Amino acid sequence: MSESTKTPAGPAGELAPHRLAPAAGATKRRKRVGRGVGSGHGKTSCRGGKGQTARSGGSIRPGFEGGQMPLQRRLPKRGFHNPFRTAYEVVNVGQLEAFAAGSEVDPAALRAQRLVRRGAAPVKVLADGELTRGLTVRAHAVSAAARRKIEAAGGTVDLIA
Repeated sequence: MSESTKTPAGPAGELAPHRLAPAAGATKRRKRVGRGVGSGHGKTSCRGGKGQTARSGGSIRPGFEGGQMPLQRRLPKRGFHNPFRTAYEVVNVGQLEAFAAGSEVDPAALRAQRLVRRGAAPVKVLADGELTRGLTVRAHAVSAAARRKIEAAGGTVDLIA
């Protein structure tokens, strides 16, 4: 090994635990408060005057507006959360270009290509993008436009029950 390709860890600059240090400017000294007026952080210890926030543990909860009706209670409730909603993993037709022509695309193959993440969620194919090769697509749901694009490219669509 030539002298120019050596790492800086030689006898003088050898890597050792007692020589490790953070980079210059990477650390900041902690603020020592309550150590006299001359320090600039004495007397009230950077807490301002008297009052709730000057006390230990004295903080107001998020959203508290001093007794005024808080914003989250002034605004009306809206909408509805459907507990029976089916949350699909979405795959677009353009993403199916990752597969070879004539191959079978099912949830396991999509997971192997990292096109879907959640294992248990059903898969739905949507129509964004273009498909240039015929594929056998097996999914839990397929939009009508996606079905047209897959079949126009010479592929077939099978729905998984």
